[in-house]
Amino acid sequence: MEIKMPKLDVTMTEGTFMGWLVPDGANVSAGEDLYTVGTDKVQVDVPAPCDGVLRHGNIEEEAVYPVGTTLGVVET
Repeated sequence: MEIKMPKLDVTMTEGTFMGWLVPDGANVSAGEDLYTVGTDKVQVDVPAPCDGVLRHGNIEEEAVYPVGTTLGVVET
């Protein structure tokens, strides 16, 4: 399952990928926080949508990405 830049509010079009909270290749459980996203108003830890193995995508910390950009994958 793809991990994407979330839309945290109705006006959000992009967000800053702050970093991974879980290492690449780690087993994760649904609901476990995977990464942090920031906007000019808030920083939010985003949970895993399912159980599986986290694979980081080719993205950079502190970089801005449009909503919907694939950040990584949870392999089930």
